Formats: sequence, C-alpha cells, structure tokens
Amino acid sequence: MGLKVVIVGAVAAGPKAACRLSRLLGDAEITMVDQDSLISYGGCGIPYFVSGDVADEKELRSTSFHMERNADYFQRAKGINVKTRTRALSINRKEKYVEVVNLDTQEKENLPYDRLMLAMGSEPFVLPIPGKDAEGVYTISDLHKGIEIKDLLAKGKIGKAVVIGGGAIGVEMAESFSDLWGVETSLIEFQKQLFPGIMDEVNSRIVEKSFRDHNVDVYLGEGAQEIIVKDGKAVGVRTANRTLEADIVVMAAGVRPRAQLALDAGLQVGPRGGITVNERMQTSDPNIFAAGDCVELNNLMTGKHMVLAMGSIANRSGRVAADNIAGIPSRFKGVVGSFVVKAFDVCAGAVGLSPFMAKMEGYDVGVAWFMASDRAHFYPERGALALSLVFDKKTRKVLGMQGAGPATDSLLARINAMATVLAAGDVSVDDVGNAELAYAPPFSSAIDPMNVAGYLAGNACDGKLKTVDFSDFLAWMEKPELHPDWQLVDVRSPNEVEPYTEKFGDRWPCLPYDYLRARYQELPKDKCLVIICSAGSRAFEVQVILAQLGYTNTLMVPGGVSLLERMGFDYLS
Repeated sequence: MGLKVVIVGAVAAGPKAACRLSRLLGDAEITMVDQDSLISYGGCGIPYFVSGDVADEKELRSTSFHMERNADYFQRAKGINVKTRTRALSINRKEKYVEVVNLDTQEKENLPYDRLMLAMGSEPFVLPIPGKDAEGVYTISDLHKGIEIKDLLAKGKIGKAVVIGGGAIGVEMAESFSDLWGVETSLIEFQKQLFPGIMDEVNSRIVEKSFRDHNVDVYLGEGAQEIIVKDGKAVGVRTANRTLEADIVVMAAGVRPRAQLALDAGLQVGPRGGITVNERMQTSDPNIFAAGDCVELNNLMTGKHMVLAMGSIANRSGRVAADNIAGIPSRFKGVVGSFVVKAFDVCAGAVGLSPFMAKMEGYDVGVAWFMASDRAHFYPERGALALSLVFDKKTRKVLGMQGAGPATDSLLARINAMATVLAAGDVSVDDVGNAELAYAPPFSSAIDPMNVAGYLAGNACDGKLKTVDFSDFLAWMEKPELHPDWQLVDVRSPNEVEPYTEKFGDRWPCLPYDYLRARYQELPKDKCLVIICSAGSRAFEVQVILAQLGYTNTLMVPGGVSLLERMGFDYLS
C-alpha cells in the first residue's frame, strides 16, 4: 500500500479531501473517522430541510446523481475506509497514530498514519443561562437535530418558537419556522441590530422589516436571561423586558472551532480558538493538516486570523489540504468574508469589512449607500437593490460591499464579483467604477450597480457627494429641534411629493429636479439643505448643481425615499 492517511471528521472538508486524495493517489490507504452515524451532508442546508424547501434529509446526504453518501458509498465508489460512530481520543505525534474508540462497542484501536488531517468542524456556542439543558432547547449542531425539529413540526407539536441569535443561522431558522409551517416565531438578538458587526445598519434594517412584514416578532437589544422550564421542558424565554412563550427554543448564538483534539496534541491554536495552519493547510506539525470550520484562516482584508464556518470554504480548504498531502504544492491564501442569506422575499449579503469592522481597523471609513435596479430600467421584470460600498476616504481603497434586494441571484452576482476583486489585492473605488461586467437588459443595467457604487464612492472621496448620516436623519425626523438649521428639499415631481407636503407642511417642500435652475433662488441660504428624491440620483445631481450656484451647505439622503421605506420608515403611514 502507499501513503497512510487518516482523516478525523467526515462532514465537509474531510470527505472533500478524502475523495481528492483517492483520485490523486490511487494506492493510498485512506481512513476517515467520525463520531456521528450521518456523514458527508450539507450542513448549511439544515434550515431549508426544516422549512420543507428540502423535502427529505437524504437529499442533503446525496450526490448530484442521487447516490447516498454513506460509509458503503465511500468504500465502494472511492476506495475510502470510513469508521462512523468512532471518536478520535488522542494523537500520538511521535509514533504517528490516532487513538479512537467505537462509541457503540467502546472498543479502542490505534490508527497509524503517514499524514493526518483534522476536519472536526465547529460546535455551537451554548449560552450559559438557566434552562439551557432542558428538553425542547436545540442548537443546530448536526443533521440529527434538524431531523428531530422537522419531526416535531410535522406532528404539529410546535405552535410557538423562539430563536436566540440574529446571525445567519438564527435568521434562517426563524424563517424556516414561520414561512411554510406558520409557527408563531420570535427572534431575539442581544445587539441592537441583526447581523451585528458584520452588516451595516441600513441593510440589517431591510432584513428586519422583511421579518416583521411576515409576522415574525423581532426583539433587538435584548439578551435571553433564562429559559423557562416546566416539568423538564422548555416553555418560554425570559429577557430583561419580556417573557415569550415557546414550544421550542433554538440557540443560534454563534459557533466555535472544535480544536481540543489538536490542543491536547500540542498543536498550535490561534487567538480565535481555531487550529493554526499555513497556506498549505499544514499545522505546526508538518505531518498534520487541518481544514474547514476547525481552523483559523487569514483575513485578506486585515491580515489577521478569523474563523468562518461555511461549507464552501470547508470544501475548498479541504481540497488544498489534499493536494499538499499528495505532494502537489497548492495554496489557500485566505478569505474576504463573503456571505449571503435569504429572509423570506429578501436576500441580504456582504463581503469584506463592514463599516464597524473597518473603523475597528483604523480606516477613515466612508460608505456610499444607494438604490439601484437589478435589471435595465426599461425591462418589465426588475427588482430594487440596496447596495453600500465601504471604502477609505483618504486612500480610496475599497474595504467591502453590502446589500439587500429581492431573493434572486442579482445580489449574489455582485457579492461574488466583489469577492473576486477584493481577494486579488488592493482595489480602489475607481477600479470598481471602471470594472468590466457582462451586460444584457434582463440581467443588469448598462451601468451595473457595482459600477455605480464605485462612482459614488469616488465622488465622496472627491468631496462632490456629501451625505447625511442615517442615524442623524432618522433622529431629526422624530425631533426637528435636534437640527434647527436643516431644511429638507424634495426634488421629485409634485405628484410624488404632495402627500408628504400635506402631512409635514413647510417641513417637506417640493422643488422639482427639472425646475431647479429656474427656481433655485427660492431656497434659503442660511440653512443646511437636506436633499431627497426617490433613489438618490436626482438628489446627487441637484447637490452638484447647487454647489455650482453657491449653495455649498448641503447634504443628500442616500437611497432616497425608496431606501427609507425598505428600512421600514414610511413617513406616510
């Protein structure tokens, strides 16, 4: 036999590496071990199985040609030996073997290796609150949990659900309960917005509005303090402000790498708790590799370590590990942190640094928000994209992009394009503005929204585009006395503006965009003019014209009325 390879973990990175090795080294003796009975499944698809979008859990464990990925499949089709229900207990690095135990028989054995790969994945963070171990409290840690929850739903045993955590898993699980099953669902997030830290306030509010529109109660700035238990079963969740009844509680408060096996073996573990690897996915022991959720990766935007638990990254890093185990020099340079998530009829996503993260890194942060059509403006079927480009105002360097729009592939296309650009190295706002992107009216406008983002950011860097901070604007709309020197100017058509003027009077005057040059002298010179339109383009042009006419004290509302409404601020309601 050839090289002896032992792989610990058989969900994502492990199977990808094993199959790649089987193709590269036909004589290799490859053994995968996993403590679970279910292996090689799409863990990111669990919420969609729970919701019913994926009808059968076997679809998560099947190949694209409908073969179930179990131990027999890997043995017959790939020549890979798989030991399920087998836990790795320790690594003897000197004698190069892994001690394992069969969880059913308690029989122990040592598996010798020439090369070892660790792919143990991640584990959910369990909040240290009373009631966390009660019946009916779940984390989405494996497919078994998803099957249990789906069974309870199908039997009609869940009428009320509480999801703790407003990140991607929490959002997906809250939707899965409410959308197809009609369960009365509440979503709790300790921070004051969904996707805290990784998404800006504007786009997170769009997701929040989508949940409220679909009758999901969202409680922000509230931490779960206790899970209320009756007769051993969870019946509710208490926060500082309220008590929510529940038939099921799902903790989605984040995950952390499973790295204890590596730590016990003396391998280097990073500040985020994940296994330290180089670009070849090699650990501090040259004979041991690691990939997937259990490792720390290089953040290409900051140069620092980060943990990013995603099936796509697990598969790609697993392939790189396999290449290097087989002697093929291959590199996994790092990640830029791209993600996308569906929330009912809204899609939201981000790549690179959020405004919050960029400020933490010391950048002079600028954000260009705007609304754009995801198809040509004359195409009959189109949706509205809210996009924001994060950049450094001094250097013009692009730091990230975020957005929300219809649950189609329109946002995904822009996120993926930006991910590729950012991963290639330093990119400026001018590079984004001039980027070549495919065009046809059913798929994009002639000037793609991504190009527009670059243009706006460039204008902001040049001092031509001056926007109002959303928090300041929203606060001013509630309390005008906060900025007595501000005057709103709506440059839409009179028909569009009339309902607002009827409600707000002189506080919401209309000066149509096409009449500006003839009537600009009607505008006060002793006020800061806050210019608004439907989506932002007319307001920016008016700002430029006014500057030429001597009105330099102006701000514009990015994204206009359209973006405000998508954030949940409809001033006519």
